[in-house]
Amino acid sequence: MVERKKIKSFEDLEVYQKLLELHLEVSKISLKFPKYELYELGSQIRRSSNSIPANLAEGWNNKHINIYLEGINRAFGEYQETLHHLQVAYRKGHIDKDAYLNYRQRYEESAKMLRGLESALMRWKAKKGER
Repeated sequence: MVERKKIKSFEDLEVYQKLLELHLEVSKISLKFPKYELYELGSQIRRSSNSIPANLAEGWNNKHINIYLEGINRAFGEYQETLHHLQVAYRKGHIDKDAYLNYRQRYEESAKMLRGLESALMRWKAKKGER
C-alpha cells in the first residue's frame, strides 16, 4: 500500500514542483537567447512558463472550488503559450532539438498531472454538491 503525503500547501503538489523547476530551467536557457530576443521571445517565454505554477498557487485553498478550477484552466492556457514559445525558440535555432523535445515532453507530462488535479477537484466538487 502506497502512503500518500498530506498536502498542506500548493508547494506540496508534485505538479507545482515540476512546473516550478521547468520555469527555472526555461528562464535560465532563455537568458542565453541572442540579445535581440531577450526582451521579445525571451521575456514572453519567461512570463508564460512562470504563470503556469503561479496560477496553481493563486487558486490554492480558495473557498470557492470554481475559482481554483479557473486557475487550473488559466494554467493550461499558459502551458499552451509556453509550448508555442519553445517551438519558436527551436525553429529560430535558439535551443537545440534535444532541449526542445525534453521540455515539450516534460510540459506534456505536467499537463497530464494538471488534468488529474482538475478531475480530482471536479469529483470532490460533485461529491460536496457544489455548483
